Amino acid sequence: MDSLSQYCSRDSTFKEEMIPAAANVSLRVITFSPCQPGKKPVVVFVPGLVSLIGGWREVLLEMTRDFHVYYIETREKITSKVKGKVDYSLEAIGKEIAALVSHFNLQSQNYILFGSSFGATAILESCRFLETDPLCLVLIGPNAVFRVPKFYRFIIRVFNPRFYLLLKPVVKWYLKTFRLDTGADYAQYEKYCQSLDAADPWKLKKTAIVFSRYEVWDLLANIDYPTLIVGASRDSLHEPGNLKKMVSMMKNAVYLDLETNKLTHSSGMVRELRKYIDRLK
Repeated sequence: MDSLSQYCSRDSTFKEEMIPAAANVSLRVITFSPCQPGKKPVVVFVPGLVSLIGGWREVLLEMTRDFHVYYIETREKITSKVKGKVDYSLEAIGKEIAALVSHFNLQSQNYILFGSSFGATAILESCRFLETDPLCLVLIGPNAVFRVPKFYRFIIRVFNPRFYLLLKPVVKWYLKTFRLDTGADYAQYEKYCQSLDAADPWKLKKTAIVFSRYEVWDLLANIDYPTLIVGASRDSLHEPGNLKKMVSMMKNAVYLDLETNKLTHSSGMVRELRKYIDRLK
């Protein structure tokens, strides 16, 4: 694995550990600490489905300049250690996020839950289980629903993960042809291909079966934490219309459009984060 030093600002420190987050589940957590800690809240960072840390390099380089960051790789990722039969639902992943917040001993109003896509949706699920209140939520393209055609649901259920190499090209073709605007942001497609190449097919199948039936709508009215939902109007995969609907259903949410997936994964995203938390003071 590449050195983690390439994902944090100069003179920042990092450590990697496996932390028990639920019965039979331990997660890889990378902790980044700035060289000169200030008064910024701690960031609990939850990336998307099978997302690789390399896709967040620009964000982490900027974020770790002045934020203490816990980067969490949730249970569907290849790095998790799982024993026996384990639940891969969004609720279960939300509970593990809440468990880690308690493990880190984070104080009320002194941390931010920051996540993307599947990870952002899991953060919304975690809100029911948190023992201390975050300062805010910052969610990049949270999935309200997961669009999986019925034919693909059937394939997912009957396909043996041993033959994942045969299924991968079909998934990549579907994303490129029907779900992504590769003309606007080809790097997004390349990033998803890399994540699919690195995924654990057994965990991915179990997760896909669960999330293909998932909808977030019933959660939203009960979440009153200040929330910044970040969309990308040219990223059809994360359905900007659904993001705006989510904002309208939440008590204390605002919407920011950064146009492309590339910009939501850039240093500019962190600058927008700083502006948002400054407005909360």
